[in-house]
Amino acid sequence: MSGVVVVGQVGRDLVLRVEELPGEGGAAPVLERRELLGGKGANQAVACRRLGAEVRLVGVVGADAAGEAVLAQAAGDGIDVGAVVRREGAPTALLVDVVGPRGVRRLLEDVDDRVLLAAADVRAGREALRTADAVLVQLQQPGPAVTEALAAAAAGGAMVVADGAPADAAVRRRVLDAAALVRADTAEAGALVGWAPQDVPGTVRAARSLLEEGPRVVALATGDGDVVAWPEGHVVLPHLAEDPVDPTGAGDAFVAALSVALLRGESPETAAWWAAAAAAEVAGAAGGRPAFDLDRVRESAARARR
Repeated sequence: MSGVVVVGQVGRDLVLRVEELPGEGGAAPVLERRELLGGKGANQAVACRRLGAEVRLVGVVGADAAGEAVLAQAAGDGIDVGAVVRREGAPTALLVDVVGPRGVRRLLEDVDDRVLLAAADVRAGREALRTADAVLVQLQQPGPAVTEALAAAAAGGAMVVADGAPADAAVRRRVLDAAALVRADTAEAGALVGWAPQDVPGTVRAARSLLEEGPRVVALATGDGDVVAWPEGHVVLPHLAEDPVDPTGAGDAFVAALSVALLRGESPETAAWWAAAAAAEVAGAAGGRPAFDLDRVRESAARARR
C-alpha cells in the first residue's frame, strides 16, 4: 500500500465517560477512563495505518514523559515517528474529552504554542513529504508550517489533502492551488468559501464553488451529515452511527478513509461511503482512537449504500 504522511497535532487524550455532564458547581462520577495517543494528526495517522497505508507522522511533542509515551504508542501502531519533533521545555498537548450520554461531550484543550508546528519542523521532514504518495495537512497548524508542507508535498507530486480552515487569504489560495482533496467541518466551510452554508443545498453549492478553484474532490460537513462533491457529481451522506457515543475523532477518521480510498483508486462516491463508515465506527466508542480495519469499513460502506 502507498505511503502517507500526516502533518498535524500529536498529543495525549484523556477520555472520561460520565452518566450525565454536571452543571455549574456540580460533580459526576467517572464511569470509564482512558488515556491514549490523540490529537488530530495522530488520529488520522492511526486511521490511515488501520486502512493499510504505510504512515509517517510530522508533528511536535514535548521532551517529557507524556511525549515519550504517545510516541511509543504511535510506533506500536506501526507509524513512523522519526519526523516528530521533541521540543525541549514544552509540555505535550493534553486533550480532555468528557463524554456524556447520547454523544454529548465537552472537550478541554491544553495545547501550548510551542507544540504547534513551525516551518523549520516541516522542513526537517521535507524528504518524507517529497516522497509520499499522499500528504494530509491540517490547516489548524500555523500558516508558515502549512504552506511549507503544501509546497513540499506538491513538489513531490503527492496527492495533497487539506483539512480545516486556512489561517488567512494567502494560505487559502495556496491550499486551493495545491490540494486535490479539501475537507472542512460546518464552521470551517465558511472560512473557505467566504459565507456560511445554512443547509444541504447551500453546502452543495459551496462545495461546487471550491471545485472551480482547483481541488478535485471537496468534502464539507452539514448539520446532519456530509457532502462530498467532484466535477461529475456529488453525494449527500447521512451520519451512519446508529447509537453515537462520542463524536471525537469521527472527522479525522472521515478524512483518513476518504484519502486512503482515493489513493487506492476508488471512485469519489465509493471513497465518500468509506469515509462515512469509518466516521461511524469511531463515533460508536469513547475517544478518537480508531479501532476499525479495512475489511470492516469496506463492508459497512457497502451495506450503507444499499
